[in-house]
Amino acid sequence: MKQSDPKKIRQRGIIIGRLPVGKKNCITDVEGVKVGHVTLDHPLGEGEYACTGVTSILPHGDNLFQQKVVGASYVLNGFGKTTGLVQVDELGLIESPIMLTNTFAIPAVTQGTLEYMLEGNPEIGDTTGTINLVLGECNDSRLNSIRKLPVQPNDAIKCIEKASSDISPEGAIGAGKGMICFGYKGGIGSSSRIVQEEESGATYTIGCLVLSNFGRKEDFQSILYKVVKQREVPTFPKPADGSIIIVLATDAPLSSRQLKRLAKRCGIGLGRTGSHFSNGSGDIVIAFSTAQRIAHFSEESMETRKQLRDDHVIMNDLFLGAVEVTEEAILNSLSQAETTVGRMGEVAYAYPFE
Repeated sequence: MKQSDPKKIRQRGIIIGRLPVGKKNCITDVEGVKVGHVTLDHPLGEGEYACTGVTSILPHGDNLFQQKVVGASYVLNGFGKTTGLVQVDELGLIESPIMLTNTFAIPAVTQGTLEYMLEGNPEIGDTTGTINLVLGECNDSRLNSIRKLPVQPNDAIKCIEKASSDISPEGAIGAGKGMICFGYKGGIGSSSRIVQEEESGATYTIGCLVLSNFGRKEDFQSILYKVVKQREVPTFPKPADGSIIIVLATDAPLSSRQLKRLAKRCGIGLGRTGSHFSNGSGDIVIAFSTAQRIAHFSEESMETRKQLRDDHVIMNDLFLGAVEVTEEAILNSLSQAETTVGRMGEVAYAYPFE
């Protein structure tokens, strides 16, 4: 059962914010960023069903362990099972693909990602230190037979290998295959914004990818977006509190501290859609900048990095961009999602925009 014509929210006449949108209106508008998906969609027998997957976000297409990027995270509500964020916040660096999947697939995806990174870096754990993998999850057990553990390590490897800088598919794909948002089908959504510095004319891009799996039907701000339903479609009447993982990318030269400030503003975009960061929700932001790379191997005791001044007006525009891309990415996850049948015949219907 599918939505006949999935569209970006802008194609439905709903315009979010005032900043200009990137060419692709997705996270891959940030140059170098790649996104990959592996989707599992098949029966497991006796009413059980694999309705899940893996999504990878690569800050660049080269060796991430040897050429790290500046990163940060921010926890809006901590009811989530992430991997690697403690070290990201301690050192301010990301050195692996950012992987998204379902809650119980974290071990398998960790293993697959580790195997992939070890294959390309034989020095890890031998002549140099270990590696910090970054993973986020949401609970897709309404549609996916999560206890059957359908995601395997090789799915993570394939997901990284398939990553592309093309327009990223959205909706019920990859890690978003089994996710539910505001009682309707949710999943992967993405958006981007362009920010320009008036004095120099320099432009920066902000991109966002979300894994949406939160909210009740009555929480969604349908009146705000002028998408009050003309027809009733069943929703999950008592959904779990759910979660959302927000991945924020930019090519602006920001420090880890500045990225954390940017990540905080994602909560405003999330709140505008109707979320109140409920008790059982894992609302987590992972942010990175592609502006400069930090080499793993160096004999120098000093390094120099550029960063924007905190008191420059461009920072306010970047904050606004973080709000707008988050809000629009969430709406795109709803707008692009297709009606999906999962375990025991459970159905998550696409939001009836038209």
